[in-house]
Amino acid sequence: MSDAYSTPAVAGSGAIACGLAACATATGPVRLLARSDASAWRAEEQAQSQAAKLPDGDPSRVKVTTQIDDLAGCDVVVEAIVEDLQTKIELLARLGAACPDADLASTTSALRIGELGEGSGHADRLFGLHVFNPVTRMELVELCLPDGLRDGIGARAKAWCDAMAKTAIEVPDQSGFVVNRLLFPYLFDAVRLIESTGMSAADVDACMKAGAAHPMGPLALLDFVGLDVSMAIGEALHDETGLPAHEPPQLLRAYVAERKFGRKSGEGFFTY
Repeated sequence: MSDAYSTPAVAGSGAIACGLAACATATGPVRLLARSDASAWRAEEQAQSQAAKLPDGDPSRVKVTTQIDDLAGCDVVVEAIVEDLQTKIELLARLGAACPDADLASTTSALRIGELGEGSGHADRLFGLHVFNPVTRMELVELCLPDGLRDGIGARAKAWCDAMAKTAIEVPDQSGFVVNRLLFPYLFDAVRLIESTGMSAADVDACMKAGAAHPMGPLALLDFVGLDVSMAIGEALHDETGLPAHEPPQLLRAYVAERKFGRKSGEGFFTY
C-alpha cells in the first residue's frame, strides 16, 4: 500500500480548511495558507483548538502562513476556499506553480474536478477531496479521481484518508458528486414547502426529526451549510442537470440577497 502524505498543506482559512488541517495533524505537521494576517490568526486559533480535541491531534503541528512559497516542500496541497469556479481555478493555478512536485486537491462540493483541473492547467495531478462539515466529526470523504491522473495519486489519497480515520468512497466526477446531488433536492423541497404552505421552519424541521429520525431538520441544515453556499451548490447542480429539483428556491435567493446566510451571519431560516 502506498504511503500517506506526510507534509500536507491546506489553502484556505474557513471552517472546512481549519477542520481538515486539524484532522491532518494526526498524521504529522500541516501548513495552512491564509490570505491575510488577520485571517491567519483566526485560522491558527481555530485549527489548533479543533486539533486539541482529537484523540491523535496535535495543535503544535499546525503552521499558518500567508506566503504561498512556504508550501513548496509539501507533498499535497488541498484548496479549500469559496465555492466559485474562477476563484478556485486561479488559486489552483498559483498553487501548482508554487508546488511543482505536489499532488493537488480541491474540497469542492459542487464543481467538477475535470473542469477545475483543465482551467488551472493541472488536470494530471488534481483530485477531489470532498470532506463534510464539521470535518473533525464527519467520517466520509468523497474521493474523486478523474481519468488521466498521475500514477500513485489515488493510492496516496486513499492512504491519507485512512490515516485521518476517514472513510473514503470513490465517486464520479459530476456536480455534487453523490451526497449533494441526492441531498439538495430534499433540502430545497423543504424551502418550497414553507413557501407554499406558510408552515414555520421550526415545524417542518420538527416533522423530519421526529418522523424520520433525522438528527437535524432540513432548514437548520441549510443554515448550517450556509445559505450562500447552498445557493451556489444548487446553481452548479442546475447548470449541469437542468432539473427543477436542483434550482435554488426563491426564498433562499431572497435570504442570500438580504445577507442572511444562516449560522455564520446570525440569521437565516432561524435566528442564532
